[in-house]
Amino acid sequence: MRIPRCYEPQPLQNGQTLPLGDSNVQHLARTLRMRAGDRVQLFNGDGRDYAATLVEVDKRRVLAHIDAAEESAREPRLKVHIGQCLSRGERMDYAVQKATETGMSRMTPLFSERCEVKLNSERQDKRQRHWQQVAVSACEQSLRCSVPDIDAPQPLLEWVQSVEADLKLVLHHHSARALGELPPPASVALLIGPEGGLSEAEVAAAAAAGFQPVCFGPRVLRTETAPVAAQAILHYLWGDWA
Repeated sequence: MRIPRCYEPQPLQNGQTLPLGDSNVQHLARTLRMRAGDRVQLFNGDGRDYAATLVEVDKRRVLAHIDAAEESAREPRLKVHIGQCLSRGERMDYAVQKATETGMSRMTPLFSERCEVKLNSERQDKRQRHWQQVAVSACEQSLRCSVPDIDAPQPLLEWVQSVEADLKLVLHHHSARALGELPPPASVALLIGPEGGLSEAEVAAAAAAGFQPVCFGPRVLRTETAPVAAQAILHYLWGDWA
């Protein structure tokens, strides 16, 4: 049987016996119907994996004993902060999920001129929590031990002026600048436009804030495809995709 991997957002340490959270009780006890003596793998976002054994299982309570802690070798060397213009429904979920799997460190959803998504403060909070859970699930699947932060949505012009990174890039298909010409960075801020693309004014504002326009070939990528393709190239050039 495949050993389940579960996100447990509380302090974890070797030799500890602890009750698991409600979501893991639901998953392990009620869905998978696991029993005492079964093994699980826990992580809480601190960069370690925790091998554990279930010592008590019922429908309302699951206790786990942590047998060993191991530093993860799967976290990317290159830190990538994505400014992702908002898209509708499953497209944004896909962008968060696949960007997490391919090594994103942080994402800030952005409102832009051509962004068609409108969110009030209540819906913003709800969507942010949803996207954070999408990132957690992607970490469970991809064996990552650090969960990327998904920020509250903010205006694009505010983000380009405040974000910090060694290298700042804006995907703009009219640019012919090749990434191979740039010196290797330790961190990258990557601006990705909405389904209708960035306006010329937004590209100009990003450039004024230190962003360099780049493209990844002759074809125009969809907004949810762009972070996946871009990170594959970035981690191949400067990270751990050899």
